[in-house]
Amino acid sequence: MINATRTMTSLPEDRNGWRWGFTPQAEIWNGRLAMIGFLAAALIELFSGQGFLHFWGIL
Repeated sequence: MINATRTMTSLPEDRNGWRWGFTPQAEIWNGRLAMIGFLAAALIELFSGQGFLHFWGIL
């Protein structure tokens, strides 16, 4: 006898893909870009000797 049931296998989602909306991929990219921004602000503060807002002339 032949087994008539088929199982659907889906391809795994690309976790690094660029997708808009509230998706896991968008949240991963949001976190990555936030980490880059925080690191840039910390490096500006470290090398300039003044705060981020003072460096840009806002305060």
